[in-house]
Amino acid sequence: MIQSMTGYAAGDRSVGSAAIHLELKSVNSRFLDVVFRAGEELRFLEMPLREALAARVQRGKLECRLHLVPHQAGVSRELTLDANLVEQLGRLELAVRRSLPDAAPLSVAEVLRWPGMLGDESVDPAQMQAECLILAGSVIDEFIASRQREGAKLAATILERVARMRELVARVGPMLPLALADYQQRLAAKLREAVAALDEERIRQEVGVFAARIDVAEELARLSTHLDEVQRVVEKGGAVGKRLDFLMQELNREANTLASKSVSADVTAIALDLKLLIEQMREQVQNLE
Repeated sequence: MIQSMTGYAAGDRSVGSAAIHLELKSVNSRFLDVVFRAGEELRFLEMPLREALAARVQRGKLECRLHLVPHQAGVSRELTLDANLVEQLGRLELAVRRSLPDAAPLSVAEVLRWPGMLGDESVDPAQMQAECLILAGSVIDEFIASRQREGAKLAATILERVARMRELVARVGPMLPLALADYQQRLAAKLREAVAALDEERIRQEVGVFAARIDVAEELARLSTHLDEVQRVVEKGGAVGKRLDFLMQELNREANTLASKSVSADVTAIALDLKLLIEQMREQVQNLE
């Protein structure tokens, strides 16, 4: 499916006494530009996350935010003593006091502050990385789904403009013989007035030269071909932004040529309508991956 470069997703996953919060959001960019924002305690996860994102996303300025959220923030939690550690400290204190009778005994506060006494809540980095990558997989899935939903809307808009342009191109063909005939009559009348002795053969030659100069059959054929390619690319899907941007330039080139060769106000109006539709499509294409 076609993807927009605009997307958003976020998610959480419990790790020990906290939860990892991952947030992804992106906007337009010519290339993939990942901005990583995380605390120092999670900085080691930057490269694995960048690799996971680069494997799934091709274009866009993508902001990745990662931080830890304590469970039940602001609420007191129940503390549990490590009974084995308390016993060990008691035996060690007796041993020290046998050698140093005047040594001060351990206070309750000192015992509670002893490392590990109230449980070690730190998480092993390898476990943290594994949990983070599991979370990243689900968040990236939702992120891409959001880009695809937006891309589907953009694709529908582009195809609607393509259909409208086909209608306009089809209207130009029948106008050309009438426009040329009208111009031939007006040119012949002016030439007869200017040069009384001018023969009909010379008039036909002049009209023929001008008709060749204003012939837009090739431009109409190329417009139709480019519109076919736009529809094919959109329906094929995938990363199509750069290809469609190139096709918009080609469509605009042909519309400009059609306008410059026009000898009819109606054809000129259609050429301007085509340019307007192309510009509207270009705006949508700028949002596609």
